Amino acid sequence: MKLLKLAAALALTAQIVAAETPQTGGTLRLIAQPEPPMLMLGLNQQGPTQYVAGKIYEGLLRYGPDMSPMPGLAREWDVSEDGLTYTFHLQEGVTWHDGTPFTAADVVFSLTEFLPEVHPRARGVLKHVESVTAKGDLTVVATLNAPFPAFLKSFEVSSAPMIPAHLYEGTDFRDNPANAEPVGTGPFKFDEWQRGSYIRLAKNDAYWQEGKPYLDELVFNVVPDAASRAVAFETGDVDVLRGGDVEYFDVRRLADLPDVETTNAGWEFLSPIIWVQFNLRNEPMNDPRFRRAVWHAIDRDFIANAIWLGYADPADGPLPPSSPYYNPDLPAADYDPDKARALLDEMGLTEDENGVRTKVRYLSLPYSETYIRMGEYVRQQLREVGIELEVVQTDVGGWAQTLGQWDYDLTMNLLYQYGDPALGVERAYVSSNLVKGSPSANVSGLDNPEIDEMLARAGSATSEEERKALYQEFQHNVAEEAYFGYLVGVNFPTVYRSNVRNLVSTAIGLNDTMADVWIAR
Repeated sequence: MKLLKLAAALALTAQIVAAETPQTGGTLRLIAQPEPPMLMLGLNQQGPTQYVAGKIYEGLLRYGPDMSPMPGLAREWDVSEDGLTYTFHLQEGVTWHDGTPFTAADVVFSLTEFLPEVHPRARGVLKHVESVTAKGDLTVVATLNAPFPAFLKSFEVSSAPMIPAHLYEGTDFRDNPANAEPVGTGPFKFDEWQRGSYIRLAKNDAYWQEGKPYLDELVFNVVPDAASRAVAFETGDVDVLRGGDVEYFDVRRLADLPDVETTNAGWEFLSPIIWVQFNLRNEPMNDPRFRRAVWHAIDRDFIANAIWLGYADPADGPLPPSSPYYNPDLPAADYDPDKARALLDEMGLTEDENGVRTKVRYLSLPYSETYIRMGEYVRQQLREVGIELEVVQTDVGGWAQTLGQWDYDLTMNLLYQYGDPALGVERAYVSSNLVKGSPSANVSGLDNPEIDEMLARAGSATSEEERKALYQEFQHNVAEEAYFGYLVGVNFPTVYRSNVRNLVSTAIGLNDTMADVWIAR
């Protein structure tokens, strides 16, 4: 009897192990919402592009849920005692999707030529780098001009995607044919894009991680409205929904379906905050009284609870409460329309016969129905205090282009943290990033030498106490001036089939490679 029980136990154990052993094959069906403007991640880092292209391209490092660095295209790394020299030892046997070997020369090209020219966020990091050199084919040495503690967090795939030097060196980066059919080192290769319908990525059979990816292909469906996307999931035509794919009242309904799971994990690295973005070059946005009036006119609790249905929390500054540098004592603008009206009166913006004090252009953020609804709410609230928004509608590519050309008065935007204020926050505030062409740069026109100096000192400080003090002072200053109207920090939920394994395992969640994802059958 004991032998029979032991045999049964061993058989059960074998079944459990077999059930959790990754199975190969299958198609994972997802949503591309909105449809990305392009898939060349070095040139465009909007959310939809990161989501799809993060399977094509790779960075030197990945990051665990606690933000600790993990091997990517670099298998190991060393940091000198003085914090100035970083040595990266690259994975062996890596090839680009066209079969060309990936070497240290590609890393040097990416970090010294391609990214500094076209990637505003990377440009802000790489200004701290004195030199990048190859020591053979598999070793890269980066030497900084001063300590920069955030440097090791700057190699996430959208922050510093590795670019194939043999395809881009000596070309016009923005007009290279490879932009239309991207070539990376990732576990999935670009296969087909039927615009308005789907994007298909195929398994990279020559991927450097043996046996991976487990899936045969990823198909990102382009579905025009949230209701149809919810139906697609409910009927089994889609396996994964990320935050924003469906209305938030549908998230709760879909989560209650059989064999469906949800998670809020996978946003630790980004921790997005939504804000009203002012073009500080234009009147009356250049007046802090106007900006604070806008902030006073908006009920952030209403946005968090009625529009985001509890999947967001009111924000009072550029850093989330989860940041070790967060300042809990900021002069945030409380919801008080009477204060808003008083500030506008003080500016001399009086009401006309229609109750309108001033008109400004509002560039609508077209990421999903929730963002559009939030913009409509803001429009109504501002109209109540005499500010009339003239709404400019466009698609996601048009929004990025218009914002990048500074052709707006107000818009809504998301600030991604990217693991450290020196990487995600600084780029939107420093005058050195006042460049046209990207919505990720300093597009507001903020030019304040005091803030520049404060952020420079905070970014290079090696003492955590000093960094915290400087970042807390920075938060106080920008909240007091209301350079941006901080609204909410978003907690994006992911809804997925229970048989999809290892879907979210790092701090960038669904934006990661999906090399480890498999479908249990």
